[in-house]
Amino acid sequence: MDKPDIAAKEPIAVDLKKGEEYYFCTCGKSASQPFCDGSHSGTGFMPQAFVAEADGEAYLCQCKQTGNSPYCDGTHNKLD
Repeated sequence: MDKPDIAAKEPIAVDLKKGEEYYFCTCGKSASQPFCDGSHSGTGFMPQAFVAEADGEAYLCQCKQTGNSPYCDGTHNKLD
C-alpha cells in the first residue's frame, strides 16, 4: 500500500461532540484536514470513521503516522 501524504507535522485542535461520527482523512490529501473530503478517490486509502467519546477539544493527527489514529501521539516529533 502507498504511504499517506504528510498534511502537516503538527496536530490540529478540533472541537468534537460526544456521540457524533466523524471521518478522519487517512491519505493526507484532503483540503479539509483532518477530516476526509473524498480526495482519496482512486487510491487505496479509505477514511477512518470514529465516534467522539466526549465533548470538547481533541488533537488529531495530520502527519498520518500516529499509532493512536485519529489522535496525535507525538510521532510527528520524530519526522524529518
